[in-house]
Order: sequence, then C-alpha cells, then structure tokens
Amino acid sequence: MPAVLWFRRDLRLGDHPALAAAAEDTDVLACFVLDPRLEKSSGARRLQFLGDSLRQLRDDLGGRLLVVRGRPEERIPLIATEIDASAVHVTDDFAPFGRRRDERVRTALGSVPLVATGSPYLVSPGRVTKPNGDPYRVFTPFLRTWREVGWRKPARSGADAARWIDPAQLRQKPCKIPDPGVTLDIEAGEAAALGQWKSFTDKALQHYHDDRNRPDLPGTSRMSAHLKFGTIHPRTLVADLNLRTKGAQTYLRELAFRDFYADVLRQWPTSAWHNWNSQFDGIATDTGAEAKRRFESWKDGKTGFPIVDAGMRQLRESGFMHNRVRMIVASFLVKDLHLPWQWGAGWFLDQLVDGDMANNQHGWQWCAGSGTDAAPYFRVFNPSTQGEKFDPSGDYIRRWVPELRDATDAHLRKAERPKGYPAPIVDHGAERAEALRRYQSL
Repeated sequence: MPAVLWFRRDLRLGDHPALAAAAEDTDVLACFVLDPRLEKSSGARRLQFLGDSLRQLRDDLGGRLLVVRGRPEERIPLIATEIDASAVHVTDDFAPFGRRRDERVRTALGSVPLVATGSPYLVSPGRVTKPNGDPYRVFTPFLRTWREVGWRKPARSGADAARWIDPAQLRQKPCKIPDPGVTLDIEAGEAAALGQWKSFTDKALQHYHDDRNRPDLPGTSRMSAHLKFGTIHPRTLVADLNLRTKGAQTYLRELAFRDFYADVLRQWPTSAWHNWNSQFDGIATDTGAEAKRRFESWKDGKTGFPIVDAGMRQLRESGFMHNRVRMIVASFLVKDLHLPWQWGAGWFLDQLVDGDMANNQHGWQWCAGSGTDAAPYFRVFNPSTQGEKFDPSGDYIRRWVPELRDATDAHLRKAERPKGYPAPIVDHGAERAEALRRYQSL
C-alpha cells in the first residue's frame, strides 16, 4: 500500500529519516499543506523563503510534490483516503502549535497511523533530562548531558529513495505556492543550504570563535533560515565539523542552544508569550502613548543610537539581523525603553526570515532576565560601548545607516551629529538607573 510523506519543517530530501521510513517497500506521495493560520502569522519574507523552498523541493522531485491549502486535519485525511494510504509519515514537531495540530490530524486519520520519525534537532526535545527525569532549567548542565546523549549519523535518503506518486493523477488539486514578490538576501532550498554551508566551512569556520560577534565581518554561517525550514538538518552540519577545533566547538554549542530552547518550549509551552520566571510578572513596563511612540522609533531604526539603528534597519530591509546586534537592540528595548519584551519578540517574528518561536522568544527572555539562564538584571548593555567593541571601525553602522555613511566617527562619540540623523530618544545613563530600580523592586 502507498504512503503519504507530509513535509513541514523538513523541506529537503537528504538526511531525511521520515522519507527513509516512508519509502520502505512502498510508493510515496509527497505533499505539503499550506495552513492559513501559519500563513497569517508569517511575515512576507518568511513566506517568500517558504515558497522558494517549496518550488525547489518540487523541482528536486521532478514536479511530484502536491501543495494544497487548508486545515491539515481536513486535507491530510482526504489525501490519505484517496490513495488508500497505509500511513502518513512526518518529521516530529515539538512546538505547541505543531503538537496540537498533529493531535487533531491523528484523530482525524482514524485507523491510518501518523508516524513521526526524526526531528528538526540534533537531540529531540525530551531526550535530555536530569537523572530523575526532570527537564533542565539551566543551559550549562543541559549541555553536558546533551553531549553524553549524542545524536545519530545523517540518514541515507534522496530523490531516488522512493517511488514517487505523481499528484497529477489525483482528484486533489494543487494550490499556488506563496510568492509575495519579496527580494531576499539569502537563497532558499536544499542546494542553496548545502552551498552556503560549504562556503562557511571553507572561509569562516576557522575564525568563528573570534568573529561570530562582529557584525562588520562575514563571520557567521547564515544557516538559521535553512535550519528553521529544514532545508538542511543539523546532523548534516555536524558531520562536517572537526570537533577538535575551537571554531567547530563554538558552533556546536550554538546548535546545543537551539536544542535547549526547543526543549524549554516543549516543557513550558506558555513561555512562548509569558515570562518563564513568573517573578518577573511584577516588573513595571511602559505601555502608554509615549511608549508606543518610542517603540515606533525603535522599529524604524531612529533611536539616535547608531548600533541600534543599524540593526533595526538591517532587520527591516533584509529580514535578518546579526545575533550580537539582536541582543543589543533587545536590551535597549527592554532596559532603556522599558517596553514589554513581547512587543519586540512579535516584531522580530514579523520581520525575520529565520523567525523561530523557541529561539526567538527565549532569546528575548534571556535579554529581559525572565527566562532560563537569564542575564543578570544588572546587565544592561550600553549601546555605545557595545557598538565600539563589536563594530570598531563603524563599517556595519555605515552600511545600514546612510546618514552616517560619511561620518568620521560612525559611533558619534565626539563627532557632530549629521543633519537628518535623530538625537538620542533617551539618556542611557538615566534609563539604566531606572531599569535597575524597577528590577530591584522585585
């Protein structure tokens, strides 16, 4: 009997355990369901990357990918019934939305099993626990056990791993793949992911430990969007790493953080939008008209703080922001502007190509001090010194803030503020003191 392979966050053919499981002695129908709920919550750039990845996957399958629109709990059973499927195969999903969706699909399928094989992570959420079975609340001990648990080698799979069913034979009619017409600064699809990874390992991995915090240098992998959509699996990345080198070990640690935050979200699903540490519910935040005006200045990159404005304009114009700069702008929103971290997290999810619920929300909570491994409340990033340290020549600032392109000192330490560039919207020293007062009040 044939089987259905339902693609989700695994838009590739290589190193695909669910594909290998579906292809065992059977014909396979490849499908993807465009859920209107996810379309509505995704920014235009993320939809563009999704659409580009689906088109590439369809090409890799010789056109044999069925893309339909609707509720998965309605469309998947219809597809399974039409081909008399023995099973529907998926890569497991651990996010709150995905778990609820899969439970509804499982119920709707009735006697047809929904078979989950593999996950988007090196170590699936729930596998790394304390000896008593409790989840870890702190990253460092999680990391030690995570290394001990380990991960499997890449799965052997590809376009020739299955006998693919031609969806043109079905009554199910395909929908149009999303194409918002947005220009991306990163190419989507499995081939692009493999090419980007090779470029990073050839040119930048050796210096990754030292350069990863420098937004003015091409020192990061730019694999985050590919990992978000599963156009490559983290096992494929790790298989290429020489873990005896400092750069490779540092990169592996970043992948461990990705697994840790996915585990945290699985264990505490309300942490997507609520303080993981409920003690921080008592922190006073600003939400009035002036707060909203400052929020718009932050979103527009018009705060008068060069490194903050550079990051926010990079986000708005490209759908990406360097990770160090993400921390700087998040600290500024929460501790200089005293705004709710949820405002910033929501804007990031709207703009980022790599917007991932677990990584994004818990990264914001780290900056706000309300999450696991929280930054100490007294750690308030000084945007001026952070800019000087991590963008010493000002090249990053000049690239994204045209008003400062000809400035002798892009950090404006002593230089005159160019015409057209705003004055600082707050006094950092005063707002740092106010942030500490609010935190200490707990």
